[in-house]
Amino acid sequence: MALLVIASCQLMVVLDITIVNIALPDIQRSLGFSTTSLSWVVNAYTLTFGGLLLLGGRVGDILGRRRVFVFGVLLFVLASLLGGLSQNDWQLLAARALQGVGGAIASPTALALISTTFREGPERNRAFGAFAAVSAGGGAIGLLAGGMLVEWLNWRWVLFVNVPIGLLIVLATPRWIRESERHPGHFDLIGALTSTVGMVLLVYGFIRAAQDGWRDGLTLGAFGAAVVILVTFILLERRSPQPITPLHMFADRNRAGTYGMMLSLAAAIFGMFFFLTLFVQNVLDFSPLQAGLAFLPVSAVIAVGAGLASHLLPRYGPKPFMVTGALLAAVGLAWLTLTDVHSTYAGSVLGPILVFSLGMGMEFVSLTLMALSNVATHETGAASGLLNATQQVGGSLGLSILVTMFGTASSNEAAKQIPAFLAQATPAERLRFERTGQLPPPWADEILTSGVSAAFSTAAIFTALAAVIALLVIQVRPSDLERLQGGGMPTV
Repeated sequence: MALLVIASCQLMVVLDITIVNIALPDIQRSLGFSTTSLSWVVNAYTLTFGGLLLLGGRVGDILGRRRVFVFGVLLFVLASLLGGLSQNDWQLLAARALQGVGGAIASPTALALISTTFREGPERNRAFGAFAAVSAGGGAIGLLAGGMLVEWLNWRWVLFVNVPIGLLIVLATPRWIRESERHPGHFDLIGALTSTVGMVLLVYGFIRAAQDGWRDGLTLGAFGAAVVILVTFILLERRSPQPITPLHMFADRNRAGTYGMMLSLAAAIFGMFFFLTLFVQNVLDFSPLQAGLAFLPVSAVIAVGAGLASHLLPRYGPKPFMVTGALLAAVGLAWLTLTDVHSTYAGSVLGPILVFSLGMGMEFVSLTLMALSNVATHETGAASGLLNATQQVGGSLGLSILVTMFGTASSNEAAKQIPAFLAQATPAERLRFERTGQLPPPWADEILTSGVSAAFSTAAIFTALAAVIALLVIQVRPSDLERLQGGGMPTV
């Protein structure tokens, strides 16, 4: 029951990143968003969620994880209710930002609670396996749930649905989850401020780059300010007696390698969901509900991969699954590059996403275990916040790079397709193109497919890089296997 409560919270937080995507057209019509401002319905959540994760993880260490967990969930529920009741665009954006704050408090605390609730060994391995499956598969569930709610009810229910789920989590938490030991002491306010501002600027820079390009003045300004503030943060943390992010965690090559892998793999999974959603709805003409159903196998196979890895980890250690999982993900993404305008879901999409999902299921449970392995109890929240932060930053960075590759390839293809269209177009079609700048099918489909293929090629490189890191950096010691089998000494 404790695992169900913790995993339900993580599912609610992760699901919210994608559940809103399918509702965006309805939100635009209902609240009068412009096309350029509509992306901030997603970005407002991502910005605050990614920016506050380090702070959220450390707060749980100091004030008590169960207490902070409940507060984060309640804040998320309140923000969801306000978002669903929004009557104009700024109210929805404010609610989405507040949702991100609640998620940043609840998510790293939930992961840390697994370390303090479940005994080290097979029991904790299974718990991490379930948590990892939810973290990796929540995006696909969000697409399905969003499609169902939009098609059967309306867009407001993609936010309202969090209210009963969150309240059930809050009611169940005191009964099934014990409070962790508090570690009172000096709270690193300057470190909290610099890490939060630096992370927010970094995530904003990636979001801005995806929309306005890498040469945009605000993009470069955000990155420059982020670098200065984060360097200042590192210098402060090195001198702080009780830092918000203990930098000695990076001295462990396995943990540092794990964070590097998470950056690469998060970029791949964010990109896969984003571009494949475009492909199935625009080229294959799937409805929102059909698009959601198309991703349902992703969650199921991720759960299979996570279960397989958590069961066999004590015997073989995490490294084989980290290498194999990354290679499987790379194969799946490379396979997706073969899609074209004549592709079908069963013939060209289903197989690659099953291979990709199996690899990601293996990866997420292995990465989670390695990131929290051999971490002192009073620092598990900080370690959890770091893992979540690298996932969010990796996803934002990777998606901005993939969008850039998509735009370049699409522009190159458009240079070929526009003359072909104009050679065959009727006067009415030419006039419509001059007015809107949009090509009709099949020319538009060719352009989109070319861009999506380029994005998948780049994502495959990211996952191959993760495999190289796993192969060259990760080292599994006999003591690591002993802990996975439940025979190691507890960390204090």
